[in-house]
Amino acid sequence: MADLGQEDAAASFDPLRPKLMRVAYRMLGSVADAEDMVQEAFIRWMKADRSEVREPEAFLRRTVTRLCLDQLKSARRQRETYVGPWLPDPVVEEDEEEDVTLPLMLALERLSPLERAAFLLHDVFGLGFEEVAATIERDAAACRQLATRARTHVREARARFQIDKKRGVELAEAFYAASRSGDMKALGAMLAADVSVHSDGGGKRPAAVKPSFGFDAVMQLHENLAALFQKHGSKLVRAGFVNGLPGFVTLEADGELQTTALDIEDGKITAIYVVRNPDKLRHLH
Repeated sequence: MADLGQEDAAASFDPLRPKLMRVAYRMLGSVADAEDMVQEAFIRWMKADRSEVREPEAFLRRTVTRLCLDQLKSARRQRETYVGPWLPDPVVEEDEEEDVTLPLMLALERLSPLERAAFLLHDVFGLGFEEVAATIERDAAACRQLATRARTHVREARARFQIDKKRGVELAEAFYAASRSGDMKALGAMLAADVSVHSDGGGKRPAAVKPSFGFDAVMQLHENLAALFQKHGSKLVRAGFVNGLPGFVTLEADGELQTTALDIEDGKITAIYVVRNPDKLRHLH
């Protein structure tokens, strides 16, 4: 009977797993941590009296969100000792995921765990405040306040410029070609005056420990990198969307993957996000 119980639990849980992963990943910014939270929710689902649960999806979303709130507290402590800029794990897709882009993920990092949960559940996943309240165990009025505060913080990070998807991928491919070949003229034509570069190596692979800001600094950085690419090589694995932004995955000379995501406004690249930390790239293999 135990096996039948497990089969029954899996049959009702598995169709919801992708949705639960979306909630957990957007709460945590880590694919591995999100997978752990969803798996822990499954273990609890197997042990629960499922005949008493009227809405499995709501029950499991609450479970995952609460697990993530606990996880965020320890994640905050780990971030304080993180080497260099922290970027969320790259999620690479053929098409654009528009609800939460990389700049918005970074803005969510500045929120308290409860603000983050209220904003995501209400503004991104479209839940009513009564459901949000039941999930994070606060009253609906408090949840409204949390979401309002969060909205104020993240307003600037929400996508203001919609770039044509095809044009976005073309720009990413052109950026890859120019940055690897050392075509500085072509590269410079793509960059905004206030462009920035954020590189996450996590202390595991060489990466700048501080972001580079401004056209001149970013051009100098890419001139130095181009010399390395020409000497050691860099191979394009695929172009597409990285956390909702046009970008690409490359195989670098050390045999490790790397992702590059480009924030684009008015046809110019305003920010370049590079993830090199191998711990954050494992799921892409």
